[in-house]
Amino acid sequence: MTVFVLTFILIISGLSGQKLLIPMDQEQNDHLKAYGIAYYILTRNVNVEWLLNYRGGSFLVDDHPFIQAECRIRGVSILQISDEIIDIYATIEENNMDIALLEKAPKIAIYTPPSKQPWDDAVTLALTYAEVRYETLWDEEVLNGELPEYDWLHLHHEDFTGQYGKFYRNYHNAQWYIDQKRQFENMARQFRFPSVHEEKKTVSRAIKAFVGNGGFLFAMCSATDSYDISLTLENIDGVHQVFDGSPIDPNVQQKLDFSKSLTFTDFKLYTDPMIYEFSDIDFPPSHNPVTRGAEADYFSLFEFSAKYDPVPTMLTQNHVAVVKGFMGQTTGFHRQRIKKHVVIMGEDPASEQIKYLHGNFGKGTFTFYGGHDPEDYQHFVGDPPTDLSLHRNSPGYRLILNNILFPAARKKERKT
Repeated sequence: MTVFVLTFILIISGLSGQKLLIPMDQEQNDHLKAYGIAYYILTRNVNVEWLLNYRGGSFLVDDHPFIQAECRIRGVSILQISDEIIDIYATIEENNMDIALLEKAPKIAIYTPPSKQPWDDAVTLALTYAEVRYETLWDEEVLNGELPEYDWLHLHHEDFTGQYGKFYRNYHNAQWYIDQKRQFENMARQFRFPSVHEEKKTVSRAIKAFVGNGGFLFAMCSATDSYDISLTLENIDGVHQVFDGSPIDPNVQQKLDFSKSLTFTDFKLYTDPMIYEFSDIDFPPSHNPVTRGAEADYFSLFEFSAKYDPVPTMLTQNHVAVVKGFMGQTTGFHRQRIKKHVVIMGEDPASEQIKYLHGNFGKGTFTFYGGHDPEDYQHFVGDPPTDLSLHRNSPGYRLILNNILFPAARKKERKT
């Protein structure tokens, strides 16, 4: 399509009126709150155009006074444009760029226990700072069939194998560990499960059904690999007796059913309760980490075709192509343990570590992101939560927030 034809279409379509551009490149004062603005606009029943690969994934909206006022309050940079609109659309048409139309604010849920600690979850921090509305739920709501009420589900730093995060060696005498174990056991008894791991496996299958029916799943850190491990352990006692009082199946490794997992395959379990690790999915392994230090740890984002691969393009929008790494109980994913159909979106090109991936299951999707906190390289139990006002332009946190807008998007149809 020539620029002349495109210009004519834009004019007759009434697209040359006053607009607001929310830049997402280096000119943005607060990238994280900009996502919150986009979400806020959707809650006011106003569409948002997400300009994929244009100035870091900028947003374009109609110029309403309430949007300008809200951006000023939240410290989000905006630009008023009119004649430049035609040039923007022409640039998008002629380059590896596209437009995703955001139409409806997704209903967001965070799976999190009531007793969560402040160091638990980067996603909760991100949504709170960005002022994005969310609700919390846990096993009771999942087992009572409430997941279909939501569009997007995040799994906080969770252990779906029933091993209480494998914190046994260092923390089994800590009061928070004792309280958490009692809480989990009470929940299992409430629903008449013989053990926590059996209850968690049922929760995992309910979440898988949520995805299969069209839900959007996002998980970080140990909620990624422990979730997939849980799916492969159906009808198998895969935990040491210190966790459930019954002996582990001696043939647990041979009985794993990798056909039931979403993402990972052919992995080896670490069943020793004294080892702070679930399996060899994690890379580098938590019990024997290869720590290069924050100054040398980075991962690269893949560049996708915006016009033909809009989903991974949306999920990788950023103002940088290389993002600083960060550790976690599950820091990253071993390349050789990932199923072939899964899309790799971020990797350490110097090692076997995959940091960010995405896949489809049934009518829905899942996105896994390795590591605990993008702005705290090595976060420890009991550390204070990260103050995101000090990291308002964080590329690592941007990847989290790309995911909350993804369910609201559809590719904008071009007029011909």
